[in-house]
Amino acid sequence: MISVADLIKDNQVAGNYFGYETYVRGDLESGLLENRRGDRLIALPTTLIQALYAGLEKETGQAAGLVLFNCGKWWGKNFYTRFNEEVTDYYNAPLATIDMSIFLNSLKQFWTTHGWGKLEFDPSYQNQGFILINTSQSAYSQQLSGQARPSCYLESGILTSFFSHLTGRDLIAVQTACESMGSDVNRFVIGLGDRLSIVSSLIEQGLDHQAIMNRLLSA
Repeated sequence: MISVADLIKDNQVAGNYFGYETYVRGDLESGLLENRRGDRLIALPTTLIQALYAGLEKETGQAAGLVLFNCGKWWGKNFYTRFNEEVTDYYNAPLATIDMSIFLNSLKQFWTTHGWGKLEFDPSYQNQGFILINTSQSAYSQQLSGQARPSCYLESGILTSFFSHLTGRDLIAVQTACESMGSDVNRFVIGLGDRLSIVSSLIEQGLDHQAIMNRLLSA
């Protein structure tokens, strides 16, 4: 089983299995998108994403974020399954035995090629048991602006499910900074739920990412 500490080692090598030019294949005549294994892909236009936010807000109100988070968890489970299968098949080895630098680069490229923007690991707090992930150019947060709270609920759900399955532990991803609030990146902290339970109240108090991390480390 992959440990949390191993996930954040700052060793990286080039990898391009998930490179967009070779991974995504389209057929203009049939209108189908597939990956290099022949699995179906779907393209979501901006108008659909905007309608998704507007519709959920109208139908569920304040519960819209929770709905998106739970959808993300379901999506993240499938996201992990596909990633695990493809990396395992390509390198002919179980995911847990793959070199960590290959794993990290594969995940970053996988995230980008599937249209989620850019993803980076931040190893600053690995010794304290936290996985930090920064994303940018999110197709979802870019549709919102002037938000008072982080709004990448779908991504939070995906990261929660993905890393829980990856590590075999019940983890949760909480967002502490968001492009929709004017931040340069979306910042997520992943760890055990009881250690991150205070984050929501800290966000309500208006604390920024670094202040939140300081409180988590001193708790």
